[in-house]
Amino acid sequence: MAHREHESTPETKRALAKKLVAVGWGLFLIWIGTAFLADVGWGVGLLGVGVIALGAQAARKYLSLPIDRFGLVFGIVFVVWGASELLNIQLGETSIPGSLFPILFIVAGLVVVVAALRKPRQ
Repeated sequence: MAHREHESTPETKRALAKKLVAVGWGLFLIWIGTAFLADVGWGVGLLGVGVIALGAQAARKYLSLPIDRFGLVFGIVFVVWGASELLNIQLGETSIPGSLFPILFIVAGLVVVVAALRKPRQ
């Protein structure tokens, strides 16, 4: 853990955070390409995206960077969505409608956009 002492300056943390974001996006693109080529299906594909997003948050925590709440929620939603697709989860007598998750993402996106436009960033 001695290596983390050298990374405590704000500039170093910013550079580390930028590298982590770049690695996360790279892994995301690699996974998407692999998932399409291997034709793993929606469940595995979505689950993989969620695992990558949650892994990025775990790396942020390990590197003493602040957790990105949006990334955390994004990862959880994709893991749940992928698991529900894989397990064909049903609520009561009917299965979860396939259009539910896209609608939730649209609503979440609208909330993020409106919040970004209303609240000044610090």
